[in-house]
Amino acid sequence: MISVPNLLRRGCAMSSGLRHCTPRNSATASGPRRLRVLVDMDGVLADFEGGFLKKYRSRYPSEPYIELEDRRGFWVSEQYENLKPGLREKAISIWEAKNFFLDLDPIEGAVEAVKEMSKLTNTDVFICTSPIKRYQYCPYEKYAWVDKHLGHEFLEQIVLTRDKTVVSADLLIDDRPDINGAEPNPTWEHILFTACHNKHLLLTPPSRCLLSWKDDWKGILDSKRSQLNSTHQ
Repeated sequence: MISVPNLLRRGCAMSSGLRHCTPRNSATASGPRRLRVLVDMDGVLADFEGGFLKKYRSRYPSEPYIELEDRRGFWVSEQYENLKPGLREKAISIWEAKNFFLDLDPIEGAVEAVKEMSKLTNTDVFICTSPIKRYQYCPYEKYAWVDKHLGHEFLEQIVLTRDKTVVSADLLIDDRPDINGAEPNPTWEHILFTACHNKHLLLTPPSRCLLSWKDDWKGILDSKRSQLNSTHQ
């Protein structure tokens, strides 16, 4: 097992408000402009919704549940409380339990896409994820999940933060529709990753989305890179 202190000694970023996260291979001021991409974890890399439903039904077999195709809204606990008073706490107990985050399956194509993305020229990829406030298991399990599915080298590219608006980047791929925080004008462009709870939303330009990891994520990166290069010419 890998301890959190050992992970941190390897240079992993663990922060509640990180403004600049610079990789060891970042370019100098005289070098080419690097594209920095933040990739959310739950709902984008790890199947939070599927993992939750499976464990909820196993722990509370007599309680009503919501099929994935009927999920609406980012907060699972709110929809369950609306389904039946008292289910909020039962829902929360699922992801507060040991091994919930560690046991989540990867979303189809996510691991392959992020590994490929990290190898693109002049591109820095960070896993940017928000731990839950009951932190007994979540932070360690998120590191362990990345180590297991993406490899040990990715441990130096993790940002844990409750406020993603203060992290500097060009793109943020995230399934949460509304991302607010201390910084009213984040440096990144939010690319909404389609999940069961947000697939019904209608986006208007210039907002952009990824329907899945089979979608043209490379095209989004290329267009953002072109936009940045034209701005700095």
